[in-house]
Amino acid sequence: MEPEACGLSDQTMIELPFGLLGFERVKKYVLLARPEEAPFMWMQMLDNARRSFLIVSPFVVVPDYQPDIPADDVAFLGLTEPSDALVYNICTVRATTRATINLKGPLVFNRHTMVGKQVIPNNATRLALDYPLPVV
Repeated sequence: MEPEACGLSDQTMIELPFGLLGFERVKKYVLLARPEEAPFMWMQMLDNARRSFLIVSPFVVVPDYQPDIPADDVAFLGLTEPSDALVYNICTVRATTRATINLKGPLVFNRHTMVGKQVIPNNATRLALDYPLPVV
């Protein structure tokens, strides 16, 4: 899905109040979307432009992806309807093996506030930590 279709510009500020696993102190990021890199985007640390994560909408890779987001996370994010949520997954790119995405730890954002959280879905045991990205 194109960033514009989600209501995102080419540079959207986001906040992760709890940070990411391993990066708990970093709370503010900017989403960088470049048309030539679609459907991928960069989630860049606001205070350190050299550090960023490659992310993608999981529905581009796994159309039937259905993470069961815990009720506490839904409440924390203020999601009242499924359409309030934007879901992205972090990609891992290695030099020697195929690129993957983490389906066990999606990033879920409230599209209205752009506050997000990395969540562990209730059905995480059925989701892959390193789902291979298709080769194009």
